[in-house]
Amino acid sequence: MSRSDDTEGAGIAVLVPGGRGQLGRDLVAAAAALGDRIDVIAPGSAELDVTEPGAVVEAVTDLATGAAQSGRRAVVINAAAYTAVDAAEEDEGTAFSVNADGPRMLAAVCSSRGVPLVHVSTDYVFSGTADRPYEPEDALGPRSAYGRTKAAGENAVLGSGARAWVVRTAWLYGAGGNNFVRTMMELESRRDTVSVVDDQCGSPTSSADLARGLLELADRITSGRGPRRKVLHCTNSGQTTWFGLARAVFEELGADPGRVRPCSTEDFPRPAPRPPYSVLSNAAWLESGLTPLRPWREALTAFFAELRSRRTA
Repeated sequence: MSRSDDTEGAGIAVLVPGGRGQLGRDLVAAAAALGDRIDVIAPGSAELDVTEPGAVVEAVTDLATGAAQSGRRAVVINAAAYTAVDAAEEDEGTAFSVNADGPRMLAAVCSSRGVPLVHVSTDYVFSGTADRPYEPEDALGPRSAYGRTKAAGENAVLGSGARAWVVRTAWLYGAGGNNFVRTMMELESRRDTVSVVDDQCGSPTSSADLARGLLELADRITSGRGPRRKVLHCTNSGQTTWFGLARAVFEELGADPGRVRPCSTEDFPRPAPRPPYSVLSNAAWLESGLTPLRPWREALTAFFAELRSRRTA
């Protein structure tokens, strides 16, 4: 079933904690592109702090009440997260509060109000020692504080008794946030050459593409056709290294990709260890009948085309 077919019928009401972040903004945009089919409430962290029980109870209760009154189907897509990977090494307590305690409270309130929950997680819950794409059921082995807190959030959601799904993604970039792609865009304009690690492999993923996939999943869940599997992976297809992604960014900018120089992880030490290989298998997503995301290189080209169109509009 195509994404357009899947979004026919009764409308849905979606609460998006973390609505002012990169993914949250693209969820709002993706919903708007579908017309009035989807009503999105997307508060930022200042409006809805997922670590505050009272605020979570009020937000989910208002969602459920409003959806019932309007004849829509309620669902929560949790895009709230502490994503400062290196900073989390020194501030794991704050990261845990947002990435684990917050989802735990969301899941508990969703369960009590009968609202399904889609929780977004990360490839960093894996160790990165695999030699083939990670499947949803593979053992977790986070190497960083960020990864540990996200793994704890997954466990909290899945063990809550709520009607909940975890969707892991990877190497996310979009127009509305700080990310590797935008960093490379900035460095291209300021430096003659840029050194980028070439021994970490993953799947760059457009937050706009992920947003459309999450809305499709939410629509299926609320119409009683949610996937049997409670953990899914959703990334743009294919894989590359950070070096390969940086070269692709330079190509899209019309710059010489030869200005990007490869280096090793040892040459570029960071406070938080990264998984050397974190490609996620999308097999479970496809087996669930959900629309596959396009190849990462195609998505990157579309991202830059959208940026150019905004500048000329």
